[in-house]
Amino acid sequence: MPLVTTKEMFKKAYEGGYAIGAFNVNNMEIVQGIADAAIELNSPIILQVSAGARKYAKHNYLVKLVEAVLVEAPDLPIALHLDHGADFEICKSCIDGGFTSVMIDGSHHDFETNIELTKKVVEYAHERGVVVEAELGRLAGIEDAVNVSAADAAYTQPDEVEEFVTRTGVDSLAIAIGTSHGAYKFKPGTNPQLRFDILAEIEKRIPKFPIVLHGASSVPQEFVKIINEHGGALKDAIGVPEDQLRQAARSAVCKINIDSDLRLGMTAGIREVMWTKPEVFDPRDYLKVGRANVKTVVMHKIKDVLGSEGKA
Repeated sequence: MPLVTTKEMFKKAYEGGYAIGAFNVNNMEIVQGIADAAIELNSPIILQVSAGARKYAKHNYLVKLVEAVLVEAPDLPIALHLDHGADFEICKSCIDGGFTSVMIDGSHHDFETNIELTKKVVEYAHERGVVVEAELGRLAGIEDAVNVSAADAAYTQPDEVEEFVTRTGVDSLAIAIGTSHGAYKFKPGTNPQLRFDILAEIEKRIPKFPIVLHGASSVPQEFVKIINEHGGALKDAIGVPEDQLRQAARSAVCKINIDSDLRLGMTAGIREVMWTKPEVFDPRDYLKVGRANVKTVVMHKIKDVLGSEGKA
């Protein structure tokens, strides 16, 4: 099976009350950890690439790494997605370069400009069999090129979604209901609550339409602890409660983005080895531990949060 779009994935997820994990990839070990978990649990996956990942690892290397998974698991549904495409040019480059899905993030523009930009990407993508995700509302937080202050964050307005989807022809929509980018999402002592009232109203206005949650890492405290016990300095890192993400996955949310949790797992593995075995200098010795942590994170997400186990 070649790389697929998310269209059939999302249709099945919507009807089945689960979500597809969209996992950010930056190198071979992260791709392998995600793929090993998905293969073992027979789960469809979205492997997504940010602008920062393309700059770090290069477009062609990442595409070939993802395509290598198809050799290992030819029947596993896998989409290759551009995360947070900033403009038409980067979306075009990914569409022309083998991606099956792209996100155009015009959320920092006014409503009309966002529509105009998204529609331009949609028209180019659809002519080439590629699907498009867009965003309404703005998530707070920092991750790669995304940097939005709390003051500039804004919930998605339900009264805008129907017009936006109709006029752009977009295939899925990322909304802001209280998730946040990065590991430092919420202050200690707070009780993060997603705005399920907004989600329900959006679902009512665009029924059966796939919704996406960005900034949905939960910041596993066991990895934060390992990192800090082995020379790290992650203070007060708090994420999105997983029970709320599972609730979202049972509704219109068909795609849940996870990046920071993978980074934490990888970093915890590397730090633990390098701290406890200072004589080690073979990258394989510490990267394989990080890779195993990535697999552990993804298996947990698929089974206990997304509900996508056995859905391939």
